[in-house]
Amino acid sequence: MKVQYDDACLSLQQVYEWTRKFMNGISSVTDSPRTGQAHPVVTPETIAAVEAIVKENLRVTVNEKAAHPDMSHGSAHNIVHDKKNKNIYI
Repeated sequence: MKVQYDDACLSLQQVYEWTRKFMNGISSVTDSPRTGQAHPVVTPETIAAVEAIVKENLRVTVNEKAAHPDMSHGSAHNIVHDKKNKNIYI
């Protein structure tokens, strides 16, 4: 199968692991929630907060946008540059 499907094929070890899990009663292949897993920060409230900061001062930096609603630099950047929601403030 590896020759036919290359990397899209499960390894034999993974097949054994899934077989063991299903035989022990686990019926879901999705990840279960874990402690320490990131929670969503980009919510309508945080988007509105960032938009208010940008409307107040168009020259504000991404770090300043992230500091006010207490979010990461990456989340603030994603809100500002989110093309599908048309939130582009450059």
